[in-house]
Amino acid sequence: MAILENIRKRTTVLILIIGLALFAFVISGVFSSNNFAGGKVGSSVAEVNGENIPIDEFRTQVETASRRYGPSVTSTQLVNMVYDQEIRKAILNQQFEDLGIDVESDQIVEFVRTSGYAQIPDFQDENGLFNEQVFKSAIADWKANDPLRYDAWLQDEESIIQAAKERMYFNLVKGGVTATLTEGQLNYDMANNKVDMQYVRIPYTSIPDSTIEVSKSDIQSYIDDHKALFKQDKARDIRFIYFEEKPSAEDENSVKTAITALLDNSVEYSEAKDANDTILGFRNTTDMAAFLDRHSDAKFDTIYKAKKDLPSVVADTLMTMGVGEIYGPYKDGNAYKVSKVMDRKENGTAKASHILITWEGAERANPSVTRTKEEAEAEAKRLLAEAKKEDVLFTTLARENSDGPSAPRGGDLGYFQEGVMADEFNDFCFGNPVGTIGLVETQFGYHVIKVDDKQDVIQVATLSREIEPSEETINTLFTDATKYEMAVMDAEPENFGDIARESSYTVRPVNKIKEMEENLPGLGSQRSIVQWAFNDDTSVGDIKRFNVNNGYAVVQLTKKYKKGLMAPEDASATALPAIRKERKAEQIIAANKGKAMDAIASANNVSLSTASALTLSSPTLPGAGREPFVVGKAFAMEKDQTSDLLEGSTGVYMIKVTNKTEAADVENYSTYAQNLQTSAAARVNGAVYNALKDKAEIEDKRATFY
Repeated sequence: MAILENIRKRTTVLILIIGLALFAFVISGVFSSNNFAGGKVGSSVAEVNGENIPIDEFRTQVETASRRYGPSVTSTQLVNMVYDQEIRKAILNQQFEDLGIDVESDQIVEFVRTSGYAQIPDFQDENGLFNEQVFKSAIADWKANDPLRYDAWLQDEESIIQAAKERMYFNLVKGGVTATLTEGQLNYDMANNKVDMQYVRIPYTSIPDSTIEVSKSDIQSYIDDHKALFKQDKARDIRFIYFEEKPSAEDENSVKTAITALLDNSVEYSEAKDANDTILGFRNTTDMAAFLDRHSDAKFDTIYKAKKDLPSVVADTLMTMGVGEIYGPYKDGNAYKVSKVMDRKENGTAKASHILITWEGAERANPSVTRTKEEAEAEAKRLLAEAKKEDVLFTTLARENSDGPSAPRGGDLGYFQEGVMADEFNDFCFGNPVGTIGLVETQFGYHVIKVDDKQDVIQVATLSREIEPSEETINTLFTDATKYEMAVMDAEPENFGDIARESSYTVRPVNKIKEMEENLPGLGSQRSIVQWAFNDDTSVGDIKRFNVNNGYAVVQLTKKYKKGLMAPEDASATALPAIRKERKAEQIIAANKGKAMDAIASANNVSLSTASALTLSSPTLPGAGREPFVVGKAFAMEKDQTSDLLEGSTGVYMIKVTNKTEAADVENYSTYAQNLQTSAAARVNGAVYNALKDKAEIEDKRATFY
């Protein structure tokens, strides 16, 4: 059964190997054929404004990125990262070519001088500063004597040239960004002109949504009128049942029973002696290291531990136990454990605070310290006397005077065991009772020390066994997943959920999956499922079982979304509230047209409200939220003027301007214009690239290869 289980676990790998072999056999004729056409078929991973990004170069970039980021980034994340970089590079390079932007060697040197590359030691002179001649000599030396490093530099040089072109391009754009004095004045006025008003608001919530009928054609018309709001990429909806490979209750009990049996002595037959031997258990063994090597998933840890270093589930209990006492079995995470206290050291860990007073030349002293050793000693003695006063807080004294990195924490060094600190420091802390304040000298400086606390440390031996699913559990899981897969395959697609509920399985939906995604909530990284969902041969309603992390997933494709405008049923979540708001506004305006403000308030059971010091830059009404149209209308009105009914963001308004205050004149608006210009320039890089990308015709072919 174990052999069959191993074969079953490796089924996917075997199929993949066989498939690759068949694929290699089939395509071998293609490469030798005259029909290959120079490798153009499927040779690009993307096309940008008619320009191809070759797959071979793309793969090289992915490999380079993989070496740079290591296993912390998944393969799909690497592909997406490199794709974004290459699309950006292609779009901007087209701009560089159109504008004739290029960089010369002196511009490359200047870029290196003003970037992180200037910090490379090989490019610096004896003063630690970037030097152009040293830089050029280093590159020449690499070329002659270190070809691997020179090749790496050539790749860096490509990046430098690209970055230098981008800097030049965006600086050109920023050079055209400006703000006039009139714009500066407008910006000032929008923030400082103020208006007070009285208003009545009839909220849209006063009309129930259920009274507003919206048809599918109404939604379609709204989509057609607001196309920018309803663009969508190609996407998929799936749902799945996850059969997780986890230990059963029987598996847990089995591990608990097995670990309990190891506590006491047992009798085993010795073939060599032809007699029974008594095997000492965990409780009585005289060689704990050997016992745990043989019976435990964790070895004997001889390090003494304070309470904070012990597992939280047993820390309190273990610290109260005597040497030789045993606790357990207990569950800690995904393991059953039994712990035995092997030894105890009273006051084996100390907690202390200190004030470090260092001198020029002391070990690790800050370069800004200029006091002599004698001056440091005198200052330390002064602080010692101060620290011993009853009304002085040691933490405040340390925070204000210590030269050490612990100063912001009031000198607190936390808990530490013997041998961690410098000898003089260590001897003082472990040789004096809690509360003692004294002075010691080390190679780091003079220390005014306060012993804050002491705790015992214990040596603990722990017999541990991981709780893992048994072979029987794994086989049962495989059977259950297969049975469910067969049941839903034989049923109508819509019965997927009903059949799951009959077996008390949980159906988990995942909506709007993009073509190059890989992480699925509840399953983790599952690129194969995403690829299957986007395969042209996979239809809505299709079902497939996948081997996933720690188990199986039976997956059903439930919906496909085409690139373009949303269908009415997909857009309804956004379109319905907007349409209802428009209809409600029409009803409210029709019902209250011609009425005075007081009458509107009375008829709709709402109160008159006031708002003061409103500005165009912050058009927020108390209790109603942002209402830019309503506040803007108030600024366009005269004092004591009353408006018509206005369609706001949260309701229908009628307003009356009660006061208007113009901002004080400023002699020169250049500061405000400069702030606008600086703010706009800071957005250039992102805004310009995004605009170019939106305009570009990009054909994404990643899914063909990954």
